[in-house]
Parts: sequence; structure tokens; C-alpha cells
Amino acid sequence: MTTQPPHPFDDRLYALRTRWEQYLADGQLEQFIEFAVAVDSLAEHFARLRLPGLSRLCEGLEKAVLAHIGNADSHPLPAQARVALQRQIDALFGSIATSQPRVPVRRAEEKASAQEHAWHRPRSVWLVTAAGREDVADDLERQLNYFGFRVQRMDWDSESAVEPGQAPLAVLFIPADGAAAGATELARITACRRACPASQLFYLGVASVIDPIVALMRAGIDVAIPNDEQPAMVVNRLLDLIQTEEQERYRVLVVEDSRVAATLICRTLTEHGIDSHAIADPSQLLEVLQSYRPDLILMDMHMPRFNGVEATRVLRQMSAYQTLPIVYLSGESNIGMQVEALRLGGDQFLIKPFNPVLLAAVVKTKIARFRDMQRSTRIDGLTGLLNHSAAKARLKAMTESAAPGERFSVAMIDIDHFKAINDTYGHPVGDQVIRGLAWLLKARLREGDLIGRYGGEEFIVALPGTDAVLAQTVLDRIRGDFAALPHTHPGGALYATFSAGVAAWPVIDSAAALTETADRALLDAKRLGRNRVEIAHN
Repeated sequence: MTTQPPHPFDDRLYALRTRWEQYLADGQLEQFIEFAVAVDSLAEHFARLRLPGLSRLCEGLEKAVLAHIGNADSHPLPAQARVALQRQIDALFGSIATSQPRVPVRRAEEKASAQEHAWHRPRSVWLVTAAGREDVADDLERQLNYFGFRVQRMDWDSESAVEPGQAPLAVLFIPADGAAAGATELARITACRRACPASQLFYLGVASVIDPIVALMRAGIDVAIPNDEQPAMVVNRLLDLIQTEEQERYRVLVVEDSRVAATLICRTLTEHGIDSHAIADPSQLLEVLQSYRPDLILMDMHMPRFNGVEATRVLRQMSAYQTLPIVYLSGESNIGMQVEALRLGGDQFLIKPFNPVLLAAVVKTKIARFRDMQRSTRIDGLTGLLNHSAAKARLKAMTESAAPGERFSVAMIDIDHFKAINDTYGHPVGDQVIRGLAWLLKARLREGDLIGRYGGEEFIVALPGTDAVLAQTVLDRIRGDFAALPHTHPGGALYATFSAGVAAWPVIDSAAALTETADRALLDAKRLGRNRVEIAHN
């Protein structure tokens, strides 16, 4: 018995097609709005998975759909409008079908091989290189290979023929030195975008002028790298593409004394994949905020006992809620009162009756920015990894939530002779070495692994489901690759090594003891000659 695993978009595609067919059958405005919600959900999913071509197609469909919402009198849509939307839907589904990766089918009783659990997961990248730029492509290919990417080289005249399911993760266009993209190059990029709708397209080496960058974006480029930015920085952007952990669902607290209005709001949010909790009495606000921990509050203006503005002013006096987004949702049409409400702490004002698509868009945008701001306090600016405090907090949470019998390993990693690197080559090159190790760890470890910069040239790693021996094997493989990784500088290239120490849970039974024990093993590795991984001896 063989089964094909479901496509990751199946649920959303089914909802979109079903709601469109229901609208075609009955032609009601409510059905068209539900179809618009399905399109919005799919567009957001593509954006989260960093599939720019599919996102662009979906956003085009979404714009067309929103332009036709109108009111009940404008539905059903004229035949010409329905045909145009059907063409866009068919084009979207066709592009999804060509970008779907082939998944090997395995019998239920067969177990995955060791290779399927490999920590090193290669991804395909195309390098489209102009004549005379082979040296740049060579350096970039060498770095990409070290970070686990599978590189295919081609020139600008090659056709972008793609077998179904074989589209690359990214396409990197390397133009002729100092040359702006002309009509031929833009046409080549457009053809590649059509052939690879789900791939990320990079253009390496563009002048910091708006007009040529806009032309590249119109042709299908997603990221234009300026001339003064090192091509090696592309590696970090590519590694970001494969960090596609599913986000925790957005949470919205609805403060609304009308049960009908609260039900309608929560239903709208649920249709957009947003979790919600409603309260009718604003006096419960502080208690519910502590237990529910929302990402945003939808606040009614007029409620018993005190109004929404007064509740917002109270929250803005508390440090824990000073930056929490608050959106007023009310029938209040007085512009002066709306302005005053915003001045006293609100972030936006929406008028009832609300447009469900607009409400969802505002909520998602506000929450995304709020989470980005929170994330910036946890991320190391140089490497993009968790910073010291965030890594410690994550490790502590791992120990507190560990189930009986669960195991994981913690490693402390330190770059060897790093002070000598800084003294000899300068701090910018030292930073490049630190970034190189960070990128290698991100590329070779799993999405669920803890990777943090502990400080300076020191890193911390936690590997769930591993004992100390397996962790040592994994890290030793990375150690060998790092030792062979060239770090370019104006005088050529240098090579660096690292040492690491490993400790294991539950043999060591606290977060603090794990880091201390792993650090002692790291010192043992240094004493034994460096460039090695040692397991702690208890």
C-alpha cells in the first residue's frame, strides 16, 4: 500500500476552489467575500513560505477580487469578470502544480533510511553568470557548496527549462561587470520568473539608483544586491529562505459589549486563521491580558462603566502593554473623536460595519510589525541567531518542558585563536568569520535546534533528541567543514577552526549546569590542541 503525502497547500487550495465554485453556483456577495478570505489566506501562506512568484500571482488575484467586492447589488458578477477571474485562478493553480516538489512514496511499513534524516540538506541554486564574471561565480559556488547548496551553472543565453518539481530554491543572476540590465537581460529574467514561479530571484551588482532596481523588480527580481554589498552576503539571505518554521497563530483579544458584534468579529478572524478571545466587560481586561497574552486588542469605543479610550490610557501606563497594538472598532463617525482616540494611545480606527478583508489585513499587518519588534530584542544583529539572553531563556524552557525520558545535548562552541584573527586582519574580517560559522550552523542543523551567539566568538547549540555521542558526531562534521571554509579578505583568504564541548540532558539536570559542564568540556578541547569536539566526563 503506497500513499502520496498531501501537498502543503492542499487545504488552502481546496478552500479557495470550493468557495469559488459555490459563488459561481449562487452568486451571493457573502460567498464572494468568503472566496476573498480564502485568496488572502493563501497569499499570506505563500509569503510566509517565501515563495515570491506564487505570492505575486496570488496577490494579483487578490487585487482583482477586492476590486469586485462592491455591494450586494453588484453580484453576481458579469460573465466577463467571472471569466477573467477564472483565468487568474487557473494560472495560479498551474504554477503551483509545476513548482510542487516530487516526494518519494514509501510503503507504510518501510522505515526512513539514515540519509533521509541527514542533518546536511542540500538545496538547488542556479548561478546565471555573464562572460568575464566566472571568478565571482567560482567564489560564490565554493561558499554555497560548503553551506550545503547544490549549484548549477549556466550563462545568460541558457533557456530556463524546468522539469515539474525541479525548480531551484533560488536563481542568482551575475551580470557583466559595471553593466546595467538591458532589454535582453530583463527578458531573460522574465522568462526565468515564468519558468520558476516559486523560486527566489537575486540580481548581484546593481547601482544604488531607483530606476534600474524598479526595472529589475518588474522583470521578476525579488532581491537586488547593490554593487557595494559583498556577494557573500547572499549566502545569509539564502539561509534565511530555508528557515521556514510555522509561526505561532496570531492572537487577538476582542473587547466588545455586543454579543452579536463580538461573534461576527471572531468569526471573521477565524476565517483568516487568527485565534481570538472576546470579553464583554472591560474591567476583566488586565486579568485576561495576563492569561491570554494577545498580539493585538480590538477595542470597542463605547462600553458600560468606561469607554475604550479610557481602557487604552490605563494600558499605556503599564510597561508590559505600552507597545501592544490597539485598534478601535466602533460606529463612531466623529473625526475629532477618532483623532483624539488615536492621540490617547490607539494605533488605528476602523468604522463599523467593517469590511472583513480590510479588518483581517489591518490585524495581520499590525501583529506582524509587533512581532518583528519583539523579535529584534531577541536576535543578535551580526549573525541573525538568538542572542545571549534569548538563548539562555530558550534552553531553560527546554529543560522545564522536557518529558520523562526525553534527551537532548548542549554544546558550547568557540572559534580558535580569534583574537589573533582580529589583530592580524581587522575586526571586519573577524566579523566575517563569526558570520561564516553562524551561517554554517544554520545550514547544517535542523530548524528545531537551538542556535545562539553566546557572546563574542562563542556560540551555544542545543540538539533535541540526541545523546552526547550523536551530538559530537554532528558537530565534528561541521567542525571539519568550517576548517575548510575560506574567508575572503583583501589579501586573499584565511581559514579558521573551532573547538566545542558537549553535555547531555538528563545526565545534567539543569540549564545552568548544562552550559557550565559543556563549557568545561570546551576548555578540555582547547587544552588538547583545539579544533576538536569533546564530551564532558561526569
